[in-house]
Amino acid sequence: MKGSLEHRTFDSPALEGNPLGDPARRLVTLYLPPGYAEGGRFPTVYFLHGFSSGGASWTSFGGWTPTVPERLDALIAAGTIPPCVGVFVDGWTRVGGSQWINSEAIGRYRDYLVRDVVGLVDRELRTVAKPAARAVVGRSSGGYGALVMGRFHPDVFAHVGSLAGDTYFEYCYLPDFPKAAGAFLASGGHEPWFRDFVERARATKARGDDHAVVNALAMAMAYTPKRGEPMNVELPFDPQTARLRPEVWNRWLVHDPVRFVPKHIDSFRKLATVFIDAGTRDEFHMRWGARMVAQELRDGGVQVVHEEFEDGHMGTNYRFDRALAVLVPRMAGE
Repeated sequence: MKGSLEHRTFDSPALEGNPLGDPARRLVTLYLPPGYAEGGRFPTVYFLHGFSSGGASWTSFGGWTPTVPERLDALIAAGTIPPCVGVFVDGWTRVGGSQWINSEAIGRYRDYLVRDVVGLVDRELRTVAKPAARAVVGRSSGGYGALVMGRFHPDVFAHVGSLAGDTYFEYCYLPDFPKAAGAFLASGGHEPWFRDFVERARATKARGDDHAVVNALAMAMAYTPKRGEPMNVELPFDPQTARLRPEVWNRWLVHDPVRFVPKHIDSFRKLATVFIDAGTRDEFHMRWGARMVAQELRDGGVQVVHEEFEDGHMGTNYRFDRALAVLVPRMAGE
């Protein structure tokens, strides 16, 4: 690498005492571009990982495939994008993720990013500390999180990149519900299922069919938390029949970018750049939600770069190259 990586730990006030008992002390990986030591201030890109991932995944050896920090470094070295600081955030939770939102069942991960991580970076690094010089980009659940930041925090991030982000919940989540219902029914509920899942994963490994179940549970904990229920969550389907519970499902839909983008279009109009993509063979059908969100943004007068590519959902970190090539040149410098 032409640039360098630093690993720092810090204590997050937002995550202190979170409902899952996950650590408030977090690792953040920082990419410093070539020339950083010589002085000056730099724009900053915040990277959000997907569900079932964590902070360590950003630098995991990938054989012939570059890591995302290596991709960022190569783009800068080639002159494709100007030098910038990269911030690789850890959002791992006991249930696999948080959707980067504040949830009474998981924790305050939106506050963690916007207040604690951004605050740490601007205090300790030579950044250009203004929205026009900050971008947030993520893939899958991280792409969803980027859209959440566009909704709530255009005063923090003026550039948003959503790569195959979770959108149009009817397509990306509903297929998992009957699988989850069957697993919970066989285990006597979602709480005993999750306890057995964790024990099984630690002893040997998770099964292939576990992902759909833990994904449905984690999303419910993000979108429809309810104190006093097992694991502080209200499921969107009846545990005995798997019939949708409209009053709960409708609470999920409030969190769907297809629904919240038009309702918060004034926030998205404040953004300088929006990049959205999805694969034409995406197994979770993100292609269609991405098209819907892009159309809602255009209808609302927001300039958006929307692209599709010939691939599925998994193993597409190479799309960060394209997102960064769009976002970073548009960011403000010193």
